[in-house]
Amino acid sequence: MRAIRKKKVIEEDYRSPIEVFEARPEQGLSTRQAEERAMAGWDNRPIEPPGKTVGQIIRSNIFTYFNMLFFLLAVCVIVVGRWQEAMFLGVVFANIVIGIVQELRSKATLDKLTLLTEPRGTVVRDGRERTIETRLMVRDDVVVFSAGSQIFADAVVVSGECSVNEALITGEADEIKKTPGAELLSGSFVVSGVCRARLTKVGADSYANRLTLEAKAGQGPKQGEMMRSLTRLVQIIGIIIIPLGVLMAIKEIAWLGRSIPDGIVATVASLVGMIPEGLYLLTSLALVAGVVRLAQKKTLVHDMGCIETLARVDVLCVDKTGTVTENKMTVEDVVELCPDRYIESDIRLIMADYVAAMSADNDTMAALRRYFTGEVKQKAEKALPFTSAKKYGGVSFHEDETYLLGAPDVLLGERYSDYAETIDYYSAKGCRVLLLALYDGSLDDEYPAAELMPLALILLANKIRAEAPETFKYFAEQGVAVKVISGDNAMAVSEVAKRAGIAGAEKYVDARTLKTDEDIAEAIESCNVFGRVTPDQKRKFVRALKAHGHTVAMTGDGVNDVLALKEADCSVAMASGSDAASQVSHIVLLENNFATMPSVVAEGRRVINNIERSAALYLTKNIFSLTFALVSLIFTLPFPVTSAQMSLISTVTIGIPSFVLAMEPNKNRIKGRFLPNVIYHAFPGGLTDFLLILGVVLFCTVFEIGEGMMGTVCTMVMSIVGLLIVHRMCVPYNLLHKALMAVLIVSFAVCIIFVPGLFSLTNVDLGGTLVLIVFVLLAWPALKAVTTAEERI
Repeated sequence: MRAIRKKKVIEEDYRSPIEVFEARPEQGLSTRQAEERAMAGWDNRPIEPPGKTVGQIIRSNIFTYFNMLFFLLAVCVIVVGRWQEAMFLGVVFANIVIGIVQELRSKATLDKLTLLTEPRGTVVRDGRERTIETRLMVRDDVVVFSAGSQIFADAVVVSGECSVNEALITGEADEIKKTPGAELLSGSFVVSGVCRARLTKVGADSYANRLTLEAKAGQGPKQGEMMRSLTRLVQIIGIIIIPLGVLMAIKEIAWLGRSIPDGIVATVASLVGMIPEGLYLLTSLALVAGVVRLAQKKTLVHDMGCIETLARVDVLCVDKTGTVTENKMTVEDVVELCPDRYIESDIRLIMADYVAAMSADNDTMAALRRYFTGEVKQKAEKALPFTSAKKYGGVSFHEDETYLLGAPDVLLGERYSDYAETIDYYSAKGCRVLLLALYDGSLDDEYPAAELMPLALILLANKIRAEAPETFKYFAEQGVAVKVISGDNAMAVSEVAKRAGIAGAEKYVDARTLKTDEDIAEAIESCNVFGRVTPDQKRKFVRALKAHGHTVAMTGDGVNDVLALKEADCSVAMASGSDAASQVSHIVLLENNFATMPSVVAEGRRVINNIERSAALYLTKNIFSLTFALVSLIFTLPFPVTSAQMSLISTVTIGIPSFVLAMEPNKNRIKGRFLPNVIYHAFPGGLTDFLLILGVVLFCTVFEIGEGMMGTVCTMVMSIVGLLIVHRMCVPYNLLHKALMAVLIVSFAVCIIFVPGLFSLTNVDLGGTLVLIVFVLLAWPALKAVTTAEERI
């Protein structure tokens, strides 16, 4: 059939004008029409790529504030003829190259995984359904949406009907029925039903993309506590370093009377010491490396910041089906409730007709279809798909013959007590129990429980994942509370949770008894198992936990989990689950293996713990440089080391060990906040450096030891203190730690023995040697004393 053509012409500044077609639902666009729209710019490509482009990676690593500052400082020392004092540029260039290479490697790995999980959908073209990437769909395409589908572009329903949840874009959790002519907004998702819809707004024009662009206007990228702390620290240093540098230059040249070259060199050295040149890079690389390691374990990370969040998680919310149990559901048995009128063979005939009228758009219906395979005897006049909110579905064959299938306690109401003993018996075995009931009325009516005729109980079961008990044991040992939040019968959920080894599973709550947000907040803190939970209640549970100060992770795979996944601090979806769940989640388990969760959490802890440890090394130097600069301004003291000497100290005691230690396994629980932890660990080293170097400067001034020799002694002392700090971080020693310390000591020895001139090091006479020996011997006691004093405060 030919499509019906409208005369309306649409034209946008960045697109070629096209004629709008209202293609017939069964025909769709032709391939030629789709290609014309794509060439004219009317495709559904995302408003921005999922990750950085190669150009963005290169620019972001080169053009940073501190890199520009380093280049400016290098120009200053080169202009005054002290080119060797620009050695710090070697570290800068190394950081740039390492950063670019690592990010490009990460991009290549993640791009491959992203292709595997790229959103796909069903489109009708040339009269045939085909599955393609959603970015390749175009304006006026006729697409098929079914339960679990994320609506990826604005559309109008042209045939069929479905129920849609728009909570992700409007905040309203009610399911909205969509019939032909109704508008579908991108960003919402289909809860039940199947429809065909014509795309009306694609790409940047779609509702969700417009909201995204508005939300991002004037906002930076979302960051975790660690990255926010580092950004704040770098901003503070960036602000104070310029005026402090000007004052240092005035002090060195005007107050101390040093030559301009010497004054410039001393000023540059003090500023270089204040800049944490590799800290931000190290943090980014550690996060990138974590993403790559997870990718190698078939775990796709959508948001790099969630690695930090995972490390801090103290509550894990899980759905029963697909997480505690396997995704595949099976029918175990049929229990007759009215054997004098409906025996099992009758039930099988009814169910065969029932399932034929329903689409297999969820695990339950798929299991029912596999079990009830009889010949279809009658065609349904109307079908009401099952949804998590209603807890039941129905099929009407005649006005006086409607069958309802769903949760017994929901359908029976006050009559539930008549069947409670039987239902509870099977629920206590961990079965999911569905009630099949006959109603003498149509699907448009209300369903008075008194008028329903219960025909049978259908028992379904999910096999508990083999890896689940060990996985939940790990979380218990790590102090992570596990909360099972399910739409199934609370007793059945409790039984499954007990078998899976979840702590406190014997105590359960039927969520229908929780009438207010206060009830939910109180219950979620005291219980670990919840049944008959609606999708909106799942979201409220997560909100309540966050309000109590918890860091919450949520795992799920169904459309009923989407709202809670979106609300959680960190969300994890199974790749085999619904499109909507995968699209809103921070992490997707590509092999649907919940047993990988401990390794995902461990990766987050490795990154955060090691960055905290390595960051302390950087801040040690920064604390010393800033403190000594301020004191030298007050008491007019010379800054004792040059930028070349600072480069030697930084490379041997900070750069090399920080990168090595940042990649070590570290599964320890995260305690406290990032920046206070880092400052706490860095302060003893920084203060020790300050006290010892202040002592060296005073000694050298009193005994009239030259500035060149004073700088050499200070370099030796600071390097020894730095190596002692690395030694303390390496305890207890393993093979890697031993090799690291050996490399650092040998590297330092080679530099001071074979290329001392490169680092402005001079020969030390007897007086200088005595000062060196005194302060080297004081290094360990001073570091220990300062550390002990800090611990007591």
